[in-house]
Amino acid sequence: MNKRKAVAYLIISALLWSTGGILIKNIDQSPLVIAGARSGIAALVILLYVRRHSPKITFTVSKSVGSLMYMLMVVLYVIANKMTTPANAILLQFTAPIWVALMARWFLDEKIRVHDWLAIAVVISGLALFFLEDLSFNWLLGNSLAVLSGVALAGVLISLKKQSENSAVEVTFLGNALTFAVCVFFIFRAQLSGSDLLYLAVLGTLQLGVSYIIYAIAVQYVSAVEAILILVIEPILNPIWVYVFSGEGLSINALIGGAIVIITITLRGLLPYWQELKAKSVSSN
Repeated sequence: MNKRKAVAYLIISALLWSTGGILIKNIDQSPLVIAGARSGIAALVILLYVRRHSPKITFTVSKSVGSLMYMLMVVLYVIANKMTTPANAILLQFTAPIWVALMARWFLDEKIRVHDWLAIAVVISGLALFFLEDLSFNWLLGNSLAVLSGVALAGVLISLKKQSENSAVEVTFLGNALTFAVCVFFIFRAQLSGSDLLYLAVLGTLQLGVSYIIYAIAVQYVSAVEAILILVIEPILNPIWVYVFSGEGLSINALIGGAIVIITITLRGLLPYWQELKAKSVSSN
């Protein structure tokens, strides 16, 4: 695994996560049923991978914290979606790059450079523009839970960065298993149709299971800020898939905001290679 391959893995993860909106839209169940059921299926998928690469699952403080952060990230985000607008929820959750930058300095001893903070600021601005029409800050509790979900997302990433490859995947297994356990009461009370089960199977296997396996592996080879900035592709692509498959339109602000995010992430991703080429050019002269 090298950095370029790791970035490709992160992009694939974001692409898989972004299909959640259109898939969830077709499931007529409560958010906690969907969150718990897909995490239960994802836990089984990840367990199959873990058992092939590790003789047994071990428990450490960082793994336990990471799995707890994962459960809080999922559950708080689902609740926030019920208490505020979807636009508020996704925008406030994706303040996560700010929390990642702060945590990476404290827990990973990663130096956050000026261009990282600039990229974070531009990306958050692009997201705000993307969701401009639906933004409302009247639902204080829902908005607060969405911010806490973003803090939990940052905590998950920091926990994954502190593991080896296989241990990082174990964190995602434990997090999904814990999410299932928290939501299991709602799942067994639900009446799931055949189509519900089909969409949940896709969500659990691909959108959550496979995506978190490759994400957990890839984060070991990039900085924490790079790992979270690339994920911002997800909330941009999510409504695009909804537009493609259900016809819900995108405004000019959404198109401009999305373009800002994609261009910023691309430029931030290319920066290390430009710096490397510049260094080689200087040394050759």
